[in-house]
Amino acid sequence: QVQLVESGGGLVQTGGSLRLSCSASGTIFSINTMGWYRQAPGKRRELVATSTSGGTANYADSVKGRFTISRDYAKNTVALQMNALKPEDTAVYYCNANVKKTSWSHVSYPYWGQGTQVTVSS
Repeated sequence: QVQLVESGGGLVQTGGSLRLSCSASGTIFSINTMGWYRQAPGKRRELVATSTSGGTANYADSVKGRFTISRDYAKNTVALQMNALKPEDTAVYYCNANVKKTSWSHVSYPYWGQGTQVTVSS
């Protein structure tokens, strides 16, 4: 199995910063795309930022210029540096990883962390 453990959420004022971290462990040969999604109350889960195995980062328009995603490929970790936070960034943030379990597998399986709450007060 694969486990994703997130940390770093919390309460911050508008304009503040937080850093989220996620570590993947278990049966992992390689991780393709790894990144962050969020879900606010009453809303659908949405992409925040992802990073491919080739190092390409993809951001939601709403966070471009404020959030930065980074990966440590050797340690199977991903982090999200969030600056200039706004109340509309308030949500539960979920780590996601698409995991290839063996060298001969052509399939990647999606795994999710348990979520970490980010609250931005106005």
